[in-house]
Formats: sequence, structure tokens, C-alpha cells
Amino acid sequence: MRDLFSDIEQEVSENTNSNNEIEVQIKALRKELDEHNYKYYVLAKPTISDFEFDKKMRQLQDLEEAYPQFFDPNSPTQRVGSDLNVSFEQVKHQYPMLSLSNTYSEGEVLDFYERTSKLLNADFELVCELKYDGSSISLIYENGELARAVTRGDGEKGDDVTANIKTIKSIPLKLHGSDFPEKFEIRGEILMPWPVFDELNREREEQEEPLLANPRNAAAGTLKMQNSAEVAKRKLDGFFYYLLGEDLPAETHSDNLETARKWGFKVSDAVKVCKNPEEVFEFLRYWDVERKNLPVATDGVVIKVNSIIQQRNLGFTAKSPRWSIAYKFQAEQAVTRLNSVSYQVGRTGAVTPVANLEAVQLSGTTVRRASLHNADIIAGFDLHIGDMVYVEKGGEIIPKITGVDTDTRNDDGEKVEFITNCPECGTELIRIEGEAAHYCPNEYACPPQIKGKIEHFVSRKAMNIDGLGSETVNLLYQNNIIENIADIYDLKLTDIAGLERLGEKSAQNIMDGIEKSKEVPFERVVFALGIRYVGETVAKKLAGHYKSIEKLENTTIDELVTVDEIGIKIAESVVQYFENEHNRALIERLKAAGVQLAVSEDMMQPKSDTLEGKTIVISGTFKHHSRDEYKKMIEQHGGKNSGSVSGKTSFILAGENMGPEKLKKAEKLGIKLLSEEDFLKLIGK
Repeated sequence: MRDLFSDIEQEVSENTNSNNEIEVQIKALRKELDEHNYKYYVLAKPTISDFEFDKKMRQLQDLEEAYPQFFDPNSPTQRVGSDLNVSFEQVKHQYPMLSLSNTYSEGEVLDFYERTSKLLNADFELVCELKYDGSSISLIYENGELARAVTRGDGEKGDDVTANIKTIKSIPLKLHGSDFPEKFEIRGEILMPWPVFDELNREREEQEEPLLANPRNAAAGTLKMQNSAEVAKRKLDGFFYYLLGEDLPAETHSDNLETARKWGFKVSDAVKVCKNPEEVFEFLRYWDVERKNLPVATDGVVIKVNSIIQQRNLGFTAKSPRWSIAYKFQAEQAVTRLNSVSYQVGRTGAVTPVANLEAVQLSGTTVRRASLHNADIIAGFDLHIGDMVYVEKGGEIIPKITGVDTDTRNDDGEKVEFITNCPECGTELIRIEGEAAHYCPNEYACPPQIKGKIEHFVSRKAMNIDGLGSETVNLLYQNNIIENIADIYDLKLTDIAGLERLGEKSAQNIMDGIEKSKEVPFERVVFALGIRYVGETVAKKLAGHYKSIEKLENTTIDELVTVDEIGIKIAESVVQYFENEHNRALIERLKAAGVQLAVSEDMMQPKSDTLEGKTIVISGTFKHHSRDEYKKMIEQHGGKNSGSVSGKTSFILAGENMGPEKLKKAEKLGIKLLSEEDFLKLIGK
């Protein structure tokens, strides 16, 4: 009997230990998934692939179902991830925006088909359509006009981004035809096309800003911008795929999509009505290859029951509809050999490790290099030279190493250790507390930093000196003609004309560009100086607050942090820059050369309230001032700029070649057109 009780006690003890281990595992998974949700939806900087995230989520779901005693109402499985931004008005969705269940194989798709067939016990059609990899949006239309645009948010409520959505030209503000319901909702994805994304990353690379991981994050981040004019520059696009409302035009999803297309919505041509699983599989196999030729990112196929009545009959689970699933394409991956690791030094001194790989084909391109980002990434992979590494592109434009095949590792391979000294000048590297990157502190004698600062200074968004590209800067530096940004203004025609690949005409163009750069406004000069952490927006804030370089030079950290958008990190960097005698000497030389180191007299003039309460649209081309200058004048005199003509428009500042659509709308609404000369008289100029 005693032996029996001992056995029971042992079994209870073992079960208790087992349950404790399970509870620890569940809590760890919840914590990890919460962190990844935050990085994905709030920071828009995911650190794992969608496949890895879904795998962990499924593991947690299985554990919670098997061990209901550990249920937690705040578990990641009980909610939809959130991208809420408190800077926007929060709006509750009339119909919750739930996520779809994900599948990764034809077998799982077949399971969905058979499950649906059993639940319906009737014939049904499926609609296959491409799953665009963007930022989900809900548009509300009332009486044929766009009334509101709301992000997915947490599925129950989202951010009102109507002003930003209106800048996307493919989205109709007024619908075509007249057969639409009085009120309805349409859902879709806001996308950043590959060419726009590539160009944006090229610009960020030139400025040594962190590159955007993929178009999805770029689109999501753009929608959260406070300035709709900046959103317009990003050239976003949108595809729409789902109508909701009480009075829909048709009883099938496919017919509703066709009707939406007629109303003016951009609906994908990659839509197919399928009668059986084999037709679905044909669609999946075709687009798994063909999607790589599309101008926008896709990450799978959405499969929906076509009949609206059958959709209602199937209903929803707590997290997703029973009548629809998402089939996710596998990110394209290849295995290749790591031949070596090299290190690049940027203009700020940041040292970036690069993996040099044996050439491999990936997503239609030959990949020979992949970024390793920083020392922590290298240590995490425990990399050795000669390792066979997994390289992935998928939705990412920049190839990255995602893993190492340690089973094939050769013991002779040297372990990769992050360098301790600058590969260009030999200076010992430093690592700033709280940052992942290592830096070379020898900024005034390290060649790539010197050249990088000059290239930044002459770039389009800074001083915009035509003809001084990276090759020409390198040529001038190698010939000991320039060593810093101030040397540019000491250049002579004869210095340039005799250089390789440059003649007198090219030299004259550069000299003209240098002379013209002296007219560049103060805010762009501040940006051009290349102060760490001071991008375009921060430079504008600094120039607007301090008005002159002298005041900026002599400011303090305490004063800087009172300026809008300036935190302690930026403030410390600005003060450190101007404390350096080398930088102060450069500023004096730029001042002597005639560079604009203060806000112009026009901009310094006191503001008036002449245009107080007026909303003004600028259209056309002008003789006396640029469009940006006119926008500043409007703000100076109390007016508000608008990019579109509406009943609220007070008048249009009309230049030559005014946009025909704006002209047509102005005539229809009876809005006054003001010439350039009349506008200048109005504000007393």
C-alpha cells in the first residue's frame, strides 16, 4: 500500500513539474510574441519573418488549447496586433478588421476546402486573389464621396488617416456612376511600388540613414506621417479587395469586385473564380513564379468563399473568418558559402560588416554580398569563414543572412570576430552606449568619412551642386585639391578642367553649381553640415528656431531640448559639433564664401494676418518665386496651404500652365484665381 502511495506521489510530483515547465514555456512565448508585435506594428521594424512569427503563434495556440488552465485574456492569441498611433484620432470600425488564418501548403488549403464543404453541405465557389503586402486600410464612402479612411489598428479601432489617403492618386475621391449604396465600406492595401521604394532607399543610403526593410514597412510608416504633403511625395498606391455594407450590389464577392472596379477603385486583375481545389492550386503555382514580375510586393494568395450568403452562414471565429484563408508564399531562400567579411566606413564613421558570398541566384538577381549590420548579428550567428549560410530576399530588397548550416561546417574555418580598428585609417573603434554600431572616431583624417561628408554636403537635398558627384569628389580628394566642405568654395576652373574625364565645359558647370549653391536657404545649409542625427526635418526646426548660425553655435543642451522634435540625443550631438574648433573654422570659411548662414530678410520679416482664415491652393509655374517660397509666404501672412481644390478654398494662386482639373473644379465651384502679381500686391510685396 505504501508503495502505491509513493507511486502516486511521484506521478503527481512529475505532473506538477511538467505543468510548471509548460507554464514557463507559455509565458515565454507570450512575452516573445508581444515584443515582436510591438516591433512590427508600432515600430514597423520586424526582426523575424512572417513565417517564423506564425510558427511561434501556432505553437502558443496549441499549448493554450492543450493546457486551458493557463488561459490569459491578454495573450497574443486573444488579440490582433496593433499599429495604433496616438497622434491620430481613434475611430471604431463598424465591422471588425480581423486577421486571416495562414496556410503554407497545398495540403492545408485542401483541409480548408474540405472543412468548408462539410460546414456548408452545398456546392460553392472559391475566389483566389493576390495578397498584396502593404498596410491595410478601410475606406468609408457616403453618397459616392470619400468620407473617412481608417487604418486596421488593433482590429476594433484604428487611426483616421483621411488627409493622407487623399494624396494617393489611384484612390477615387468621388465615385464613377450612380449605382452605389448610400453608404458602404471598402477595404484594401496601401502599397509603395518597388521603383519608389528603391529610390527612397537610394536616397537614405546617400544620407547614411537606416535603410527601410521592405515596402510594407515603408507604406505603413508613410501613412503615419503628420504632413500629408510629405505623404504625397512618397507616391503610394492602393489595391482594393472587399466590399462591406447593408446594400451591396451583388450576391457574390467576385461580382462586387467587378462593380467596385467600375466605380473607380483599383482592383487587381489577378482574381480567379475556382470551382475545385485543382483550379486553386493552378492559381497558386502560377503566381508563386509570376509575382516576381509585379511592380508591387505580394506575399501570398487570399482564398475566399464567393457567395456572400454562404460567407454569412459560415461566420467567424474569435480572430478570423471561417470563409477565408491566406496562403503565404515561402520567402525565396538560397544556400551559399561565406567567403569573407569586409567592413565599410560611412561619413558618420559607422562601420558596417558585409558578407562576401559565393555568387547565388535569388529572386531573379545574382547575389554576392549581404549586410551583416553589426557585431551583435555576427556573434548571434556564430559565423565562421567557409560556413554554408542561408540567404533570403523574399519581400526584402536587401539580401540578408537568416541562418547557418552548422552541420556542414569545416573545422578549419576561422571564426568571424568584429574588427577592433578602422579598416581605412587604423584608429581604434568605439561603441556608443545604447547603439549597435561601432564607429571610427577619426572623422577629420579618415578618408571615407572625409569624402562622405563632402558628398553629403553637395547632394541634391543639401547644397545641390551640379556635377560634383561621388566620382568627381573622389577625384578631387585623390589629387589633394579638396579635403573638406569649405575647400569647395576655393576651387578654380583650372583646378577642375585638367582632371581625368573632366573638360572645361564640365568644369564650368561645376563652378556655376558652386556659385548657385550660395543661394541655398539656411535650413538646407544646416542639413548639409552633416551633424549626426540632424536630418532634413530637424534642420528645418533648428533653422526656424535659431534663425542664424551664430545663435545655433552658442546654444546649450537645455535650450535645444525645448525646440520642437529635438531630444537629448540630438541636442548633445549639435552642441558637440559646434564645440569642435575644426567645425567652427569651417563655418567661418563658409560664411566668408557667401553661403547663407542665416534666415533671409524676406523670411525674417514680421508676419501679418493678411491671409488669416484663408485656404489657398497653388497651381502652375511662376516667374518671381518658387512654389515652396510662395507656400512660406502664405504661412507668414496667416494663410493655410492646401493641395486640392474644394468648397473651403478661398482662392487659387494661379501661375502659367495651371492644372486643367484644378481649373475645371475652380470654375465649377466659382473659386477666384489670383495671378502671381496680384498675390504679391495683396501681401504688400
